[in-house]
Amino acid sequence: QVQLVESGGGLVQAGGSLRLSCVTSSRTASDNAMGWFRQTPGKEREFVAAIRWSSDSPYYGDSVKGRFTIARDNAKNTVYIQMNRLKPEDTAVYYCASDPGAVLTAPEWAHWGQGTQVTVSS
Repeated sequence: QVQLVESGGGLVQAGGSLRLSCVTSSRTASDNAMGWFRQTPGKEREFVAAIRWSSDSPYYGDSVKGRFTIARDNAKNTVYIQMNRLKPEDTAVYYCASDPGAVLTAPEWAHWGQGTQVTVSS
């Protein structure tokens, strides 16, 4: 069973930075990408970023383009997201995911981490 473990969340002031990490316990033939989503109470899970294990082309949600950077370390089965110029509206629980569905930006991935809280104060 695939397990994803996130780390790096916390409290930061607006304009600050945080880096989240996610390590996956295993990768399968269909597990060709890793992604990040976020969710606030009462709202749907929102796509943040994704990257394929075999490609350097990342994908970003419109609200984070130019501020967040996703990267991967294949040898460590780890994906990172560097979040810069954070805004209060970035406050959410951030989830790591692996093995995407047919649409990369839809929250229909096969495996999810437990989530890590990111809080941005104004």
